[in-house]
Amino acid sequence: MKSEITVADEPSLADQAYAQLRRLIQMKQLPGGTFLVEGKLAEQLNISRTPMREAILRLAAEGAIVKNGTRSYSVRRIMPAEFFQCMRVREILECEAVRLAMGKIPLHEVLAIKSEIAELALAKEQERIHWDADDRVHQMFPDASGNLVLAQMIRQVRVTTRLFEFSKPTARVKEDGIEHLAILDAYMSGDADAAAEAMRVHLRNLSAHAMALLSGAA
Repeated sequence: MKSEITVADEPSLADQAYAQLRRLIQMKQLPGGTFLVEGKLAEQLNISRTPMREAILRLAAEGAIVKNGTRSYSVRRIMPAEFFQCMRVREILECEAVRLAMGKIPLHEVLAIKSEIAELALAKEQERIHWDADDRVHQMFPDASGNLVLAQMIRQVRVTTRLFEFSKPTARVKEDGIEHLAILDAYMSGDADAAAEAMRVHLRNLSAHAMALLSGAA
């Protein structure tokens, strides 16, 4: 029985291929516009073609990859206008998600994320850990909101903003950490208005940072 549980708990080859390919895209090792060659990726990640094909189809369904022809795919390229429009949508949706999630997330989960953020400044692989923490902070509220449609919409629009290449995420590690902690502290205090406002401030600061970089002001 123990061995059956262990096997069942192991991620499938398709899940492994998806996680690895998604990571390559998130880390900009496969930047927007890059054509994806199934066989080459399978060889690079040491995974057979079938699970790699499933991973590509799954990422295409999420909007991270686009189809160019009959069987050709590439990493989706995001233009500035779409990024800023998505950030505005995120502001509306994520502030609502924070309000809906009030009192629904176990304290130990919030404290665990706070501890992870506090340790980020000392991490050797800041970029990878930064994105992991960012995912957890921004997805925990919609996942706890009780609104599955809202959670899915946020997940999809975050794919778009993550694909926009305007700066390395480590450029705002300190600022993001402070803003994330402000969101979590307000949530723990039980003040829905303060938590939603902290989320709004954080998202607007991200947009302002992107605008400054694009305009050459930063």
